[in-house]
Amino acid sequence: MSDFSSNYWSIFVAVVSVLGIVYCALLLWFSSQVKVQVHNPDDLTTGHIWDETLQEMNNPLPRWWLWLFILTMVFAVFYYIAYPGLGSFGGQLGWTSQNEYDQEIAQANKALEPIYAAFDAKAPEKLAGDPKAMAVGERLFMNNCSQCHGSDARGSKGFPNLTDKDWLHGGSPDKINETITKGRVGQMPSMAAAVGTPEDVRNVSQYVLSMSGSPHDSVRAALGQAKFGACAACHGTDGKGIQALGSANLTDKIWLHGWGEEAIVSMVNAGKINQMPAQEGRLTPSQIHVLTAYVWGFSNKSVAK
Repeated sequence: MSDFSSNYWSIFVAVVSVLGIVYCALLLWFSSQVKVQVHNPDDLTTGHIWDETLQEMNNPLPRWWLWLFILTMVFAVFYYIAYPGLGSFGGQLGWTSQNEYDQEIAQANKALEPIYAAFDAKAPEKLAGDPKAMAVGERLFMNNCSQCHGSDARGSKGFPNLTDKDWLHGGSPDKINETITKGRVGQMPSMAAAVGTPEDVRNVSQYVLSMSGSPHDSVRAALGQAKFGACAACHGTDGKGIQALGSANLTDKIWLHGWGEEAIVSMVNAGKINQMPAQEGRLTPSQIHVLTAYVWGFSNKSVAK
């Protein structure tokens, strides 16, 4: 209910819930007051017959059923008082699904502590060669990272490939750990106004293509070189990027958001914001340590030992 800006739905749910109990109570009371006319007092039949022999009788509800119905309503009243159910009212016991989830996760993590204790003392470079640790790392990766980076860690458009050596923020174990723990927010502002006219933007895009040896228009690339100064503050005068800023290396042929003039022009004109969520609230430091080793191992298979 807290997701809504108005308390209308909270009140609506609370009213419907209360009216449901009131309706059941009134229905039970009303049914007990209604007197059905009995056609034959000896067998309590009402005189209604279907299918030749099926007769309607005026028998009262079984006592056990009646009391079970009443107990159900009483239970509902106490449930609404104790637990969330009446709109935004949280209940007197303070129970929430989030607290329940947190407790279960804490219990699970505590049970797994002996397993991770054997991994904590090893450096990620050593851990990357431990089959048992990598089996754990694989499950952590599949559950928490594969949705964006893919099950093979090769990523897709907008999601980095973790199996190559191209790292926006650095590929050392410490940097990978930092990225997993704190997350990253990559932002390229719109640079169209700084570059100049739409024609200047297209010239710059050709110059960027030339930096990686990609097919390009050499005449327009030469014209765009002077305008590249607006981009050099982040990507460097040589276009190799600055890891401290997380800016892309424009001299390789790795294009995170698409290749070609149109893709580059779109980036310059509109900019781009990319975000990797922080995992420190979801994973323990020990889990992040193992996951760091697993991710580092993707691009360092020859040295992992």
